[in-house]
Amino acid sequence: MQLVVARIGRAHGIRGEVTVEVRTDEPELRLGPGAVLLTDPASAGPLTIESGKVHSGRLLLRFEGVRDRNAAEALRNTLLIAEIDPEELPEEEDEYYDHQLMDLDVVLADGTEIGRITEISHLPSQDLFIVERPDGTELMIPFVSEIVTEIDLEEQRAVIDPPPGLIDERAEIVSSRDAEQGDDA
Repeated sequence: MQLVVARIGRAHGIRGEVTVEVRTDEPELRLGPGAVLLTDPASAGPLTIESGKVHSGRLLLRFEGVRDRNAAEALRNTLLIAEIDPEELPEEEDEYYDHQLMDLDVVLADGTEIGRITEISHLPSQDLFIVERPDGTELMIPFVSEIVTEIDLEEQRAVIDPPPGLIDERAEIVSSRDAEQGDDA
């Protein structure tokens, strides 16, 4: 099974290093020296990591055979893909790989069907489940413990407790201004 672990950013310096946008919770495992990664586009790889370091809060990698700024810049926006065993699980108990969450049924605690996960969007602040509803519309559900209360891989479902307005149009908007206007009428 293939797992996207990073996206190559800009070249850094003149010796072939690149900045990397990490897309894995296990960068030390997936992006260490000696790791051989597939690429998208495939024509850019495979790439073998020669060395890595953190500089000003960003991960910098150097790949075997990439020795100058031009070669590094040619790799910009390339996705780095690790080949993993589909049975492998993340180290932490409450962590999941994207492939484990794809196609899970999304239900409320009472069993009401909401839809199924068709995509996971990794944003800087949080991850989002893109959920396709039975009518074909899509919802975005923040993957946070306050909303996603249970992931049951055996039953192939994610149980959610959404706040008002997240999955329906019946959000209650409470404003002190509304109360004040009611007094004036």
